[in-house]
Amino acid sequence: MRRGNITLVITIVLILIIFFVLSSALYTIDETQQVIITQFGKPVGSAKKQAGLYIKMPFIQKVNYFEKRLLEWDGNPTEISAKDKKFILVDTYARWRIEDPLKFFKSVVSENGAQTRLDNIIEAATRNMITSNILIEVVRNSNREMSVAEAELALSTEEVIASIKVGREKLSKNIFDAAIEKVREYGIELSDVRIKRINYIQEVREKVFERMIAERLRIAEKYRSEGAGKKAEIEGEMEKELQRITSEAYRTAEEIKGRADADAIKIYAAAYERDPEFYSFLKTLESFRSGIDEKTWLILSTDSDYLKYLKDINAK
Repeated sequence: MRRGNITLVITIVLILIIFFVLSSALYTIDETQQVIITQFGKPVGSAKKQAGLYIKMPFIQKVNYFEKRLLEWDGNPTEISAKDKKFILVDTYARWRIEDPLKFFKSVVSENGAQTRLDNIIEAATRNMITSNILIEVVRNSNREMSVAEAELALSTEEVIASIKVGREKLSKNIFDAAIEKVREYGIELSDVRIKRINYIQEVREKVFERMIAERLRIAEKYRSEGAGKKAEIEGEMEKELQRITSEAYRTAEEIKGRADADAIKIYAAAYERDPEFYSFLKTLESFRSGIDEKTWLILSTDSDYLKYLKDINAK
Protein backbone atom coordinates (compact mmCIF):
# COMPACT_ATOMS: atom_id res chain seq x y z
CA MET A 1 0.00 0.00 0.00
CA ARG A 2 1.34 3.40 -0.87
CA ARG A 3 2.19 5.93 1.78
CA GLY A 4 -0.49 8.37 0.51
CA ASN A 5 -3.24 5.78 0.87
CA ILE A 6 -2.13 4.95 4.43
CA THR A 7 -2.25 8.64 5.35
CA LEU A 8 -5.77 8.93 3.90
CA VAL A 9 -7.03 5.93 5.87
CA ILE A 10 -5.53 7.26 9.09
CA THR A 11 -7.11 10.65 8.47
CA ILE A 12 -10.53 9.12 7.89
CA VAL A 13 -10.21 7.00 11.05
CA LEU A 14 -9.19 10.05 13.08
CA ILE A 15 -12.14 12.02 11.69
CA LEU A 16 -14.53 9.20 12.60
CA ILE A 17 -13.06 8.96 16.11
CA ILE A 18 -13.38 12.71 16.58
CA PHE A 19 -16.98 12.58 15.29
CA PHE A 20 -17.96 9.82 17.71
CA VAL A 21 -16.23 11.58 20.60
CA LEU A 22 -17.94 14.87 19.81
CA SER A 23 -21.33 13.20 19.30
CA SER A 24 -20.94 11.56 22.71
CA ALA A 25 -19.71 14.76 24.34
CA LEU A 26 -22.22 17.24 22.92
CA TYR A 27 -25.93 17.32 23.71
CA THR A 28 -28.77 19.82 23.37
CA ILE A 29 -31.66 20.83 25.61
CA ASP A 30 -34.84 22.35 24.19
CA GLU A 31 -37.36 24.62 25.94
CA THR A 32 -39.48 21.73 27.22
CA GLN A 33 -36.61 19.76 28.81
CA GLN A 34 -34.26 19.78 31.77
CA VAL A 35 -31.25 17.51 32.26
CA ILE A 36 -29.34 15.63 34.95
CA ILE A 37 -25.88 14.27 34.04
CA THR A 38 -24.95 10.96 35.64
CA GLN A 39 -21.59 9.27 35.77
CA PHE A 40 -21.67 5.54 36.43
CA GLY A 41 -25.28 5.96 37.59
CA LYS A 42 -24.64 8.80 40.04
CA PRO A 43 -25.65 12.45 39.44
CA VAL A 44 -22.86 14.84 38.58
CA GLY A 45 -23.28 18.58 39.14
CA SER A 46 -26.56 20.49 39.25
CA ALA A 47 -29.55 20.26 36.96
CA LYS A 48 -29.45 22.11 33.66
CA LYS A 49 -32.73 23.86 32.86
CA GLN A 50 -31.77 26.38 30.18
CA ALA A 51 -32.16 25.46 26.53
CA GLY A 52 -28.94 25.29 24.50
CA LEU A 53 -25.90 23.23 23.48
CA TYR A 54 -23.86 21.57 26.25
CA ILE A 55 -20.80 19.35 26.59
CA LYS A 56 -20.12 16.38 28.84
CA MET A 57 -17.44 13.75 29.26
CA PRO A 58 -17.91 11.33 26.39
CA PHE A 59 -18.89 7.72 26.96
CA ILE A 60 -18.69 7.75 30.79
CA GLN A 61 -21.39 10.36 31.40
CA LYS A 62 -25.07 9.94 30.50
CA VAL A 63 -27.72 12.58 29.78
CA ASN A 64 -31.05 12.09 31.61
CA TYR A 65 -33.87 14.21 30.22
CA PHE A 66 -36.92 15.29 32.24
CA GLU A 67 -40.03 17.21 31.24
CA LYS A 68 -40.49 20.84 32.19
CA ARG A 69 -44.16 20.90 31.22
CA LEU A 70 -47.13 19.90 33.32
CA LEU A 71 -47.65 16.15 33.54
CA GLU A 72 -50.83 14.22 34.08
CA TRP A 73 -51.71 11.94 36.94
CA ASP A 74 -54.98 10.02 36.67
CA GLY A 75 -55.87 7.84 39.62
CA ASN A 76 -57.85 4.62 39.58
CA PRO A 77 -61.42 4.66 40.95
CA THR A 78 -61.13 3.77 44.63
CA GLU A 79 -63.85 2.42 46.92
CA ILE A 80 -64.10 4.64 50.00
CA SER A 81 -66.57 4.79 52.87
CA ALA A 82 -67.76 8.30 53.76
CA LYS A 83 -68.24 9.34 57.37
CA ASP A 84 -71.93 8.37 57.21
CA LYS A 85 -70.99 4.83 56.06
CA LYS A 86 -71.97 5.33 52.42
CA PHE A 87 -69.60 3.41 50.13
CA ILE A 88 -68.65 5.28 46.97
CA LEU A 89 -66.18 5.03 44.10
CA VAL A 90 -63.99 8.13 43.91
CA ASP A 91 -61.96 8.95 40.78
CA THR A 92 -59.40 11.76 41.11
CA TYR A 93 -56.89 13.40 38.81
CA ALA A 94 -53.95 15.80 39.29
CA ARG A 95 -51.48 17.91 37.34
CA TRP A 96 -47.84 18.08 38.40
CA ARG A 97 -44.38 18.97 37.14
CA ILE A 98 -40.76 18.25 37.99
CA GLU A 99 -39.56 21.22 40.04
CA ASP A 100 -36.18 19.89 41.22
CA PRO A 101 -34.77 17.38 38.71
CA LEU A 102 -31.84 16.40 40.95
CA LYS A 103 -34.03 15.60 43.93
CA PHE A 104 -36.53 13.94 41.59
CA PHE A 105 -33.85 11.69 40.09
CA LYS A 106 -32.43 10.72 43.50
CA SER A 107 -35.84 9.89 44.99
CA VAL A 108 -38.00 8.41 42.23
CA VAL A 109 -35.58 8.15 39.22
CA SER A 110 -38.26 8.39 36.50
CA GLU A 111 -41.81 9.48 35.74
CA ASN A 112 -43.08 5.95 36.35
CA GLY A 113 -41.62 6.04 39.86
CA ALA A 114 -43.21 9.46 40.41
CA GLN A 115 -46.62 8.16 39.28
CA THR A 116 -46.39 5.37 41.85
CA ARG A 117 -45.55 7.84 44.64
CA LEU A 118 -48.38 10.11 43.57
CA ASP A 119 -50.75 7.13 43.65
CA ASN A 120 -49.88 6.54 47.28
CA ILE A 121 -49.87 10.19 48.40
CA ILE A 122 -52.94 11.55 46.60
CA GLU A 123 -55.10 8.48 47.14
CA ALA A 124 -54.22 8.47 50.85
CA ALA A 125 -55.08 12.18 51.15
CA THR A 126 -58.33 11.60 49.26
CA ARG A 127 -59.29 8.69 51.50
CA ASN A 128 -58.55 10.66 54.66
CA MET A 129 -60.65 13.63 53.56
CA ILE A 130 -63.65 11.63 52.38
CA THR A 131 -63.77 9.37 55.44
CA SER A 132 -63.81 12.54 57.56
CA ASN A 133 -66.89 13.98 55.81
CA ILE A 134 -70.42 12.81 55.07
CA LEU A 135 -71.36 11.93 51.50
CA ILE A 136 -73.35 15.09 50.79
CA GLU A 137 -70.23 17.18 51.51
CA VAL A 138 -68.35 15.23 48.82
CA VAL A 139 -71.14 15.60 46.26
CA ARG A 140 -72.30 19.20 46.66
CA ASN A 141 -70.68 22.64 46.83
CA SER A 142 -73.43 24.81 48.30
CA ASN A 143 -76.76 24.79 50.13
CA ARG A 144 -78.78 25.82 47.09
CA GLU A 145 -82.14 24.12 46.70
CA MET A 146 -81.87 20.70 45.11
CA SER A 147 -83.60 19.86 41.87
CA VAL A 148 -85.80 16.77 41.73
CA ALA A 149 -83.09 14.79 39.89
CA GLU A 150 -80.47 15.68 42.51
CA ALA A 151 -82.76 14.89 45.39
CA GLU A 152 -83.48 11.45 43.93
CA LEU A 153 -79.79 10.54 44.24
CA ALA A 154 -79.86 10.95 48.01
CA LEU A 155 -80.43 7.78 49.98
CA SER A 156 -82.20 9.40 52.93
CA THR A 157 -84.11 12.51 53.89
CA GLU A 158 -81.28 13.53 56.19
CA GLU A 159 -78.94 13.79 53.21
CA VAL A 160 -81.30 16.06 51.33
CA ILE A 161 -81.69 18.55 54.17
CA ALA A 162 -78.09 18.33 55.47
CA SER A 163 -76.30 21.67 55.61
CA ILE A 164 -73.10 21.93 53.54
CA LYS A 165 -70.18 23.13 55.67
CA VAL A 166 -67.21 22.08 53.51
CA GLY A 167 -68.42 21.15 50.03
CA ARG A 168 -66.75 19.36 47.16
CA GLU A 169 -64.64 22.34 46.02
CA LYS A 170 -63.15 22.92 49.49
CA LEU A 171 -62.66 19.19 49.92
CA SER A 172 -60.59 19.06 46.70
CA LYS A 173 -58.48 21.96 47.99
CA ASN A 174 -57.93 20.16 51.29
CA ILE A 175 -56.73 17.08 49.40
CA PHE A 176 -54.38 19.32 47.40
CA ASP A 177 -53.04 20.99 50.56
CA ALA A 178 -52.48 17.64 52.24
CA ALA A 179 -50.56 16.23 49.27
CA ILE A 180 -48.52 19.22 48.10
CA GLU A 181 -46.01 19.20 50.97
CA LYS A 182 -45.46 15.46 50.78
CA VAL A 183 -44.63 15.48 47.07
CA ARG A 184 -42.06 18.28 47.40
CA GLU A 185 -39.59 15.92 49.04
CA TYR A 186 -39.49 14.10 45.70
CA GLY A 187 -38.72 17.26 43.73
CA ILE A 188 -42.33 17.42 42.48
CA GLU A 189 -44.54 20.50 42.36
CA LEU A 190 -48.24 19.68 42.52
CA SER A 191 -50.34 22.12 40.47
CA ASP A 192 -53.87 20.86 40.99
CA VAL A 193 -55.92 18.00 42.39
CA ARG A 194 -59.57 17.45 41.50
CA ILE A 195 -62.28 14.89 42.11
CA LYS A 196 -63.19 13.81 38.60
CA ARG A 197 -66.10 11.51 39.32
CA ILE A 198 -68.03 10.13 42.27
CA ASN A 199 -70.32 7.15 42.01
CA TYR A 200 -72.00 4.68 44.29
CA ILE A 201 -70.73 1.13 44.42
CA GLN A 202 -72.72 -1.42 42.42
CA GLU A 203 -74.97 -2.55 45.31
CA VAL A 204 -75.88 0.99 46.25
CA ARG A 205 -76.32 2.04 42.62
CA GLU A 206 -78.95 -0.63 42.16
CA LYS A 207 -80.86 0.69 45.19
CA VAL A 208 -80.55 4.24 43.90
CA PHE A 209 -81.85 3.24 40.46
CA GLU A 210 -84.76 1.39 42.06
CA ARG A 211 -85.54 4.43 44.17
CA MET A 212 -85.31 6.73 41.15
CA ILE A 213 -87.65 4.46 39.17
CA ALA A 214 -90.12 4.37 42.07
CA GLU A 215 -89.91 8.15 42.42
CA ARG A 216 -90.51 8.65 38.71
CA LEU A 217 -93.48 6.29 38.82
CA ARG A 218 -94.85 8.20 41.82
CA ILE A 219 -94.46 11.51 39.99
CA ALA A 220 -96.06 10.04 36.86
CA GLU A 221 -98.98 8.74 38.93
CA LYS A 222 -99.31 12.14 40.57
CA TYR A 223 -99.44 13.82 37.15
CA ARG A 224 -101.97 11.26 35.92
CA SER A 225 -104.12 11.86 39.01
CA GLU A 226 -103.89 15.62 38.60
CA GLY A 227 -104.73 15.22 34.91
CA ALA A 228 -107.76 13.06 35.70
CA GLY A 229 -108.93 15.62 38.25
CA LYS A 230 -108.45 18.43 35.77
CA LYS A 231 -110.29 16.43 33.13
CA ALA A 232 -113.24 15.88 35.49
CA GLU A 233 -113.22 19.58 36.36
CA ILE A 234 -113.19 20.61 32.70
CA GLU A 235 -115.93 18.10 31.83
CA GLY A 236 -118.01 19.36 34.77
CA GLU A 237 -117.59 22.96 33.63
CA MET A 238 -118.39 21.89 30.08
CA GLU A 239 -121.57 20.09 31.19
CA LYS A 240 -122.58 23.03 33.32
CA GLU A 241 -121.99 25.44 30.45
CA LEU A 242 -123.85 23.13 28.07
CA GLN A 243 -126.85 23.03 30.39
CA ARG A 244 -126.74 26.81 30.75
CA ILE A 245 -126.60 27.29 26.98
CA THR A 246 -129.37 24.71 26.42
CA SER A 247 -131.54 26.32 29.09
CA GLU A 248 -131.04 29.78 27.66
CA ALA A 249 -131.69 28.49 24.15
CA TYR A 250 -134.89 26.73 25.31
CA ARG A 251 -136.04 29.86 27.10
CA THR A 252 -135.28 31.99 24.09
CA ALA A 253 -137.07 29.51 21.81
CA GLU A 254 -140.12 29.47 24.09
CA GLU A 255 -140.14 33.24 24.18
CA ILE A 256 -140.01 33.36 20.39
CA LYS A 257 -142.72 30.72 20.15
CA GLY A 258 -144.82 32.63 22.65
CA ARG A 259 -144.48 35.82 20.71
CA ALA A 260 -145.25 33.94 17.49
CA ASP A 261 -148.34 32.32 19.05
CA ALA A 262 -149.46 35.71 20.33
CA ASP A 263 -149.01 37.19 16.89
CA ALA A 264 -150.88 34.24 15.36
CA ILE A 265 -153.71 34.65 17.83
CA LYS A 266 -153.89 38.33 17.00
CA ILE A 267 -154.03 37.50 13.30
CA TYR A 268 -156.69 34.79 13.88
CA ALA A 269 -158.67 37.15 16.04
CA ALA A 270 -158.49 39.89 13.47
CA ALA A 271 -159.58 37.45 10.76
CA TYR A 272 -162.37 36.12 12.95
CA GLU A 273 -163.65 39.59 13.66
CA ARG A 274 -163.82 40.42 9.94
CA ASP A 275 -166.05 37.40 9.12
CA PRO A 276 -166.79 35.10 12.07
CA GLU A 277 -169.08 32.84 10.12
CA PHE A 278 -166.53 32.21 7.38
CA TYR A 279 -163.87 31.62 9.99
CA SER A 280 -166.07 29.03 11.71
CA PHE A 281 -166.68 27.38 8.33
CA LEU A 282 -162.93 27.08 7.62
CA LYS A 283 -162.22 25.68 11.05
CA THR A 284 -164.96 23.11 10.62
CA LEU A 285 -163.53 21.99 7.30
CA GLU A 286 -160.07 21.74 8.83
CA SER A 287 -161.46 19.54 11.59
CA PHE A 288 -163.07 17.29 8.98
CA ARG A 289 -159.77 16.96 7.17
CA SER A 290 -157.71 16.23 10.26
CA GLY A 291 -160.21 14.30 12.33
CA ILE A 292 -162.17 12.16 9.89
CA ASP A 293 -160.84 9.50 7.53
CA GLU A 294 -162.08 6.22 6.03
CA LYS A 295 -161.61 4.37 9.30
CA THR A 296 -163.27 6.95 11.51
CA TRP A 297 -166.82 6.42 12.81
CA LEU A 298 -168.86 9.28 14.27
CA ILE A 299 -172.28 8.88 15.83
CA LEU A 300 -173.95 12.26 15.93
CA SER A 301 -177.48 13.47 16.19
CA THR A 302 -178.97 15.23 13.19
CA ASP A 303 -179.16 18.49 14.99
CA SER A 304 -175.42 18.51 15.89
CA ASP A 305 -173.65 21.79 15.12
CA TYR A 306 -170.78 19.75 13.79
CA LEU A 307 -172.87 18.77 10.76
CA LYS A 308 -174.76 22.01 10.21
CA TYR A 309 -172.69 22.96 7.15
CA LEU A 310 -173.35 19.51 5.63
CA LYS A 311 -177.06 19.65 6.26
CA ASP A 312 -177.61 23.06 4.82
CA ILE A 313 -175.23 24.19 2.17
CA ASN A 314 -176.67 27.63 2.51
CA ALA A 315 -176.18 27.76 6.26
CA LYS A 316 -174.48 30.85 7.48
